[in-house]
Amino acid sequence: MSLKLGDIAPDFEQDSSEGKIRFHEWLGNSWGVLFSHPADFTPVCTTELGLTAKLKDEFAKRGVKAIALSVDPVDSHHKWIEDINETQNTVVNFPIIADADRKVSDLYDLIHPNASDTLTVRSLFVIDPNKKVRLTITYPASTGRNFNEILRVIDSLQLTDNHKVATPGNWQDGDEVVIVPSLKDEDEIKQRFPKGYRAVKPYLRLTPQPNR
Repeated sequence: MSLKLGDIAPDFEQDSSEGKIRFHEWLGNSWGVLFSHPADFTPVCTTELGLTAKLKDEFAKRGVKAIALSVDPVDSHHKWIEDINETQNTVVNFPIIADADRKVSDLYDLIHPNASDTLTVRSLFVIDPNKKVRLTITYPASTGRNFNEILRVIDSLQLTDNHKVATPGNWQDGDEVVIVPSLKDEDEIKQRFPKGYRAVKPYLRLTPQPNR
């Protein structure tokens, strides 16, 4: 069965480019981004891992750890990392899981019969500090992932976890947010949103973004 939003991300122990990983222990109290790759030395994924390395500071300020996965062994990962560092002008600064026995791939349903019997599909999971899956996206092999969108979603999740708001379409950090429809008490609304709000419709109330 595939993982659903709100499910606990399966724990595992597996080799990686940075040694043995016990996933829940490695994640600790951080948010996590786990993303899979069909194989080492693939062109699109080479650019993606380079982007992830360059975004280390952006992930860090959000309390996020990144971890990648492919079914190739550790020695292959190390050779691929050399290529990534060279071609993407960066230094890979996160682990790549060596899922040679496909243990993690099976746990996270990363091997789809319609894609391949042996290679992982290009899926990405955002996992919160409670180890719950908060976002899943699966991309086709031809399309590189948009890591600015991943950061945007994490910003939204962290904001909406702490305030009774939701974020509208195309929202960016700093934009207006939506007061959740379940919040009806005007006194509580004034307390929570001292800058006020505008009611476009009774169910669509927009307010300046609270501090995260």
